[in-house]
Parts: sequence; structure tokens; C-alpha cells
Amino acid sequence: MADDRNDAPAVREDPAIDSLEDRIAAARSAEDKRLGKTDAPAADARGQGMQIAQTMVGYPLGGIVVGWVLDGIFGTRPWIMIGLMFLAFFGACLQVVRFNKAD
Repeated sequence: MADDRNDAPAVREDPAIDSLEDRIAAARSAEDKRLGKTDAPAADARGQGMQIAQTMVGYPLGGIVVGWVLDGIFGTRPWIMIGLMFLAFFGACLQVVRFNKAD
């Protein structure tokens, strides 16, 4: 039997595949722009830094205020306030980690 592989014409890539790849790349680029996955400007980074700073100050401060009120009600001053302050600080740290994972 004759070997037909040597006589077969060379297989060329289909132009439709190239066109499809170009359309997929364009769609990905448009989706990245829509979702804001391009490089963030400095103003966005500043805003994110402010959000982290507010979280790190606000959560423990809120824990102190709520703890102070609860300590006044239950007469346990300062134990509930101290506990809620540390609990709120831990929650703020977790929130900062979530902020950073989102990016």
C-alpha cells in the first residue's frame, strides 16, 4: 500500500479561527473596561487607603462606645468595653483583608 500522508496537502489554519480569536480578545478587553479591571488611578488608591483607615479607627471606636453603654447598663465597667474594643479591632483587621483580596 502506498503511503498517502506524503501526498496530502498541508493543513492551513482556518481564517474563521483567527477571526474568532480576535473577537474573543476584543470582548475580553471590553469586559475588563466595563468591570474596571484596568490600572487604577492614584485617586482610587487614595480612596481605598482612606476606607481602610476609617475601618481601622471606626470599628474599635464603635466597640468602645457600645461597650461603654452596655457597661453602664450592667454595671461591669470597663470589661464589656475592653472586650468589644478588641473584638471590633479583630473585625476591622478581617475587613481590611477582605478589601485587599477583592483587588
